[in-house]
Amino acid sequence: MLLALADRQLGLADRLASVIPDRRDPSRVIHSLADMLRARIFAIALGYEDGDDLDSLRHDPALKLACGRLPDSGADLCSQPTISRLENTPRLRDVIRLGGVLVDLWCASYAKPPTAVTLDIDDTVDVVHGHQQLSLFNAHYDERCFLPLHIYDTETSRPVAMILRPGKTPTGVEIRGHLRRLVRRVRRHWPATRLTIRGDGHYGRPEVMDWCDDNGIDYIFGLTGSKPLKAKVETAADAVRTHRALEDKDAVRGFAETSHKAGSWKRQRRVVARIEATRLGLDIRFVVTSLDIGTPEWLYESLYCRPKT
Repeated sequence: MLLALADRQLGLADRLASVIPDRRDPSRVIHSLADMLRARIFAIALGYEDGDDLDSLRHDPALKLACGRLPDSGADLCSQPTISRLENTPRLRDVIRLGGVLVDLWCASYAKPPTAVTLDIDDTVDVVHGHQQLSLFNAHYDERCFLPLHIYDTETSRPVAMILRPGKTPTGVEIRGHLRRLVRRVRRHWPATRLTIRGDGHYGRPEVMDWCDDNGIDYIFGLTGSKPLKAKVETAADAVRTHRALEDKDAVRGFAETSHKAGSWKRQRRVVARIEATRLGLDIRFVVTSLDIGTPEWLYESLYCRPKT
């Protein structure tokens, strides 16, 4: 019943249903799109993620009541075949509109437009057990999987967008396309809010950073170290290493910054280095950012390494 209350408050199922064209014959419709979505959402939230779970749940009195039907005398909810047809109905543009509804709900969660927002973009492995559409073998995880994108608001930990995609690392062009659609939707609500994108190194592609630079979007991404880049912070690294040895400490951490232009970049960019010397050796991590404010320590520890949502 708490799920039903949340759905009524947000209008989630109704808003999602409103952007999907109902291409069914009206004379043969038994379950509305909103009713089907509501049953599917509630079932997933309760831990029943398989569509065929609804073959038994459709008779459950509590779920029927949550979906607005009388628990005993009310009509049963939709079955698995109906859900399967529903999930194969939306076209690409429909799916994009569904994602837009989630962004709208996130924006509406703020009483007024915020001055600035940082969005964390990351992927997570979703192992499959078979050969579902879009699933691919990923050598890094040694599994056949999906690799959906998750975008969260770092301040509130609220979800902003979820994008189901094949089990491979996204290209720069793909990431740029997702961000372009996301930012366009956010700008409908918050034209003046300062947006910052945060992500691991494989999101800091040249296509992504160039697009952000051209559209006034700030970013901070992980950056793979290279010999030329490490050479630029060698003096700072030696100082950290020497300090640890002289003080005989287990670990000493320091920070440095430099300007750098990789071969695939169009311009110089600010790069921050986190340098850590331990008894096992030296570890240097880099991030690249468009931000011209903040100390290297703040950028790395408070902005980039702030606990991931």
